Amino acid sequence: MNQIYIKARAKINLTLEILNKREDNYHNLKSIFQKINLYDEIYIYKIDTDEFILDTNISGLDVKDNIIYKAYVKLKEKFDIISGIKVVLNKRIPMQAGLAGGSTDCASFILGMDKLFDLNLTGEQLVILGKSLGADVVPCLYNKAVLAEGIGEIITKIDTNFKYYIVVIKPELSCNTGKMFKKLDERDKILTIDNSKNVVKALEDNNIELLSNNLYNTFEEVLDLKPIKDELIKNKALGALLTGSGSCVYGIFKNKQDAKFAYNNLKDEYKTYICTSYNSLREEI
Repeated sequence: MNQIYIKARAKINLTLEILNKREDNYHNLKSIFQKINLYDEIYIYKIDTDEFILDTNISGLDVKDNIIYKAYVKLKEKFDIISGIKVVLNKRIPMQAGLAGGSTDCASFILGMDKLFDLNLTGEQLVILGKSLGADVVPCLYNKAVLAEGIGEIITKIDTNFKYYIVVIKPELSCNTGKMFKKLDERDKILTIDNSKNVVKALEDNNIELLSNNLYNTFEEVLDLKPIKDELIKNKALGALLTGSGSCVYGIFKNKQDAKFAYNNLKDEYKTYICTSYNSLREEI
């Protein structure tokens, strides 16, 4: 095998509790990550020269500061078999949006390199490598809904193949994750609501109403995008929520027809995406 193609799927957070700040400046969290069928495309090619080439549709990207390059460096230090590569990244997932675009690119790249070079990485090795690159990388290694705890590295798989429809809105506002955490840290008190048991049950039972009624994100305390949530609710969403540290807001819908209705009504005013939840039946880690 000399090349590989990967779909790096975005995630939404169905629940997200920020529990406390750690001494290493990371934050302990409890969150249910749901992969969705909105994705970046990654092509990895083996090349004859011993170098890393990144070709992307994102202008002004600093290759050496890119998380994919950092993953390549760590893998190459560990495995002599790895040669030079060319990566073509077709970016579709909005950036600084709470959809884990960079983290899912990194996770998918690691899984792609594992297959391309027959590295046979164990689950433990994948977790250690992912954790060293970013808090969201480990949950993004899973192409399905998972419960993530710690800084995101403690994973509980959720037994679900629930497919439901989602409309995602990206406002003009973009959010820097570090700055959003700083805003939370500046608060004297942070309200946290643990809806994870209800959401896990909803996913396992294919219960769209239970799921929609238990969405929660701590970051909504410091980023008020209620007008967009209200727009989604007015347009037949059963529930709406900020994802990650923002700025994307999504709505969950009872069926495809309702999701299309909302998409068609909102796409002229906002950058809008219609997609479904994604739960792969194939184990990748």
